[in-house]
Formats: sequence, C-alpha cells, structure tokens
Amino acid sequence: MKIRYINPGALYEPRFFTQVVTVEEAAKLIYVSGQVSYDRDGIVMAKGEMREQCEQVFKSLSHALKAAGASWKDVVKVNGYMVNLNPADVNVYREVRARYFDKEQMPASTLVGVERLVHEDLRLEVELVAAVSAARKPVPAKKAQKSKKKR
Repeated sequence: MKIRYINPGALYEPRFFTQVVTVEEAAKLIYVSGQVSYDRDGIVMAKGEMREQCEQVFKSLSHALKAAGASWKDVVKVNGYMVNLNPADVNVYREVRARYFDKEQMPASTLVGVERLVHEDLRLEVELVAAVSAARKPVPAKKAQKSKKKR
C-alpha cells in the first residue's frame, strides 16, 4: 500500500493536517462513526468540558481502530464537529489530537462548528477513515457485545 501526503504549492501550507492524502492498493478501508464522550453505558462524560471530552473521544476512536485491526498510523481522514467553535477549544482539540499523529504524516482533516450535537452536553464529535495495507496480518474481529438493559 502506498500513502502519499501532498500539500500542493498552490494551496497554503497547513500545520495541523495535510491538504491531500492519496491511498493506493489498500486492502481494507475502515470508516469509524462519529465518536462522542460517552462511556461504555452511553452516559456523557465531562459534561460541557472540552479537554476531557476530547480525551474521551480520542480514547474511543483508539478502541474502534484497534477493533478493526488498524492504528492511528492508518488514519487518512478526520472530520470533527465542535459545538460553539472558538479559538480556545480548537487549540485544546489540536493539542489532544496531535498526540495521535506523526507530524510528517497528518491526515486530511475538517473541523466544523455546529450548533448542537445529539445530546445537549456533548461538545465534540469526531469520525475518521483509515486504510490498512494488505501486508499487515489480519486481526480477527471481536464479536460485538450487545448490552442488555432491563426494562
């Protein structure tokens, strides 16, 4: 698999993402649904606190990637949705996110300000796309565990 990170000279040089990422001969593409700061039981963690919500979101994304047989090095696209987008929260997001990526191989990325997410206490949702090489040994997928709730 060949991944190219391209910042065309006609576009500005970004610090926190790559303008274009190409993937050739990927054996598997992985699409991870938007993750928010829910715990395993679906309870919002760190209500209204951006740093703690960022930490939880990226931990959840890490679990999702691992379950699919991928790592952060395989991520080629990230989309983020932030409630009340502002410079301070964007800096927190960038700081937390930066710990997961190689500065020389940043994914293509979008961050969008939104009015609200699915729950009023959520401030951030992040989804991603990863591409895994055929050379990597397949990791057996774990069966999804269904939670049984009493009614």
